[in-house]
Amino acid sequence: MLFLLKLFPEITIKSRPVRRRFIRQLRKNIKVTLAELDENVSVTGEWDSIEVATAVGDAQRGEPGLMAQFVQKLACIPGIGWIQEVYKHPLPDMEGIFDLARQYYGEQLTGQTFAVRCKRSGRHPFRSVDVEQYVGGRLNQNTDAAGVKLVNPDVTVLLEIRHDQLFIVMRKHKGLGGFPLGSQDSVLSLISGGFDSSVSSYLCIKRGLQTHYCFFNLGGKAHELAVKEVALFLWMKYHSSHRVKFVSVPFEGVVQELLDKVENSQMGVVLKRMMLRVADRVADRLNIRAVVTGESIAQVSSQTLPNLAVIDAVATSLVLRPLSTTNKQEIIDIARVIGTEEFSKNIPEYCAVISNKPTTRARLERIEKEEANFDFSVLDESIKNTNYQLITEVSKDFNQASADVDIVNEIEADSTVIDIRHPTEIELRPLQLKQTNGTVELLAIPFYQLRTSFEKMDRDKRMLLYCGKGMMSRLHAAHLQDAGFANVAVLELSHTDDTTQ
Repeated sequence: MLFLLKLFPEITIKSRPVRRRFIRQLRKNIKVTLAELDENVSVTGEWDSIEVATAVGDAQRGEPGLMAQFVQKLACIPGIGWIQEVYKHPLPDMEGIFDLARQYYGEQLTGQTFAVRCKRSGRHPFRSVDVEQYVGGRLNQNTDAAGVKLVNPDVTVLLEIRHDQLFIVMRKHKGLGGFPLGSQDSVLSLISGGFDSSVSSYLCIKRGLQTHYCFFNLGGKAHELAVKEVALFLWMKYHSSHRVKFVSVPFEGVVQELLDKVENSQMGVVLKRMMLRVADRVADRLNIRAVVTGESIAQVSSQTLPNLAVIDAVATSLVLRPLSTTNKQEIIDIARVIGTEEFSKNIPEYCAVISNKPTTRARLERIEKEEANFDFSVLDESIKNTNYQLITEVSKDFNQASADVDIVNEIEADSTVIDIRHPTEIELRPLQLKQTNGTVELLAIPFYQLRTSFEKMDRDKRMLLYCGKGMMSRLHAAHLQDAGFANVAVLELSHTDDTTQ
């Protein structure tokens, strides 16, 4: 199969050297990302489009959703504007173009209205409209189509002529847009796992910024694991072509010092200043010059313009706020689209409960006076105990959290297998189990519905959680065991054992 990728339009207006640098980086990112599906994938293209060719087909792997998986991965790579599934041929004469159009589109046109659309680049003795008129007329005469309809047709026959090549476009998908990862500098995103910080991280990734994560732990190990799950999801889906860091800062002691030493109404602003001080130090260690937050103006009391100005006064790094003028519902809508909504729903916003009657117009001199009571050795200790991990190492924490969880490779009779993947992933790669003796029930319950669903299930029946890679199933099995469900185990299958049809 061949994919013809169109660049995000902003890339095409860059200067020639910048444009070529972006395209080289994008090609590299595509190859790294698609290697999981085809390690021999070919990625070529120098100027205005990129061709991705794979010899791996549905019949070879026995997976009807394989091409959909290619499209899904391509659709999550920053820098791609459009993804076209195409067939490529040397450019023939007009009659040859018609023959190829009928070959690929003939059956689709039966009983349907249609229009022919042709894009063309290069020098040719004909115009794009000439191709459209000739091919459209011949298809109308030589197929069972209901007729030509130039506005809102049932089927659009898409042709693209590029110099001496003809592309028959079968399907077209919208890409993520933005700039290729690695074409811009790195940023450090302050992530709490909530809607705002997850979406602001995504927006930075989409703009080509290599996004590292910094988490301030206010809620213990369970809170940290939940936020790592969000960060790992974002990395695996949108920027797995690059290694990034997950930085965890123990901040419970800092919060306790604030509660003891700082006047209640000023605590929200002081807490954010403490976080920004630490973020500066972390960014400096990672050679990063910008810090990203999920703050939106006036969404909460600490995010008024006067308060943000006082907070930023302690920063030496550039502070970026991608959501500064975005309302909450818009943020939640983006979270739903990118897949983080259900994660964020279940993560408490610890920072929001610090102050009663918090100030909305903080004054720098008042804040500095309150901070004079703070023991900064507590902050230094927090920085000293900060943990730096490659995002690829985060899965080890899930394994440690689930060390007592049983892992099985075969399905016992009368078990219930629960596929906990996101519904879109299940649709692309459905789990089909081999027959076993006895009855095996297969349920699809997304990870975010597990806890409530388990309350209604039979505790005496064996439940096997499945997620493909094994990380999320291990973590959620451990959570369920902590909640008193002793009948939970993790199902890990080899590639040939799971989605076989």
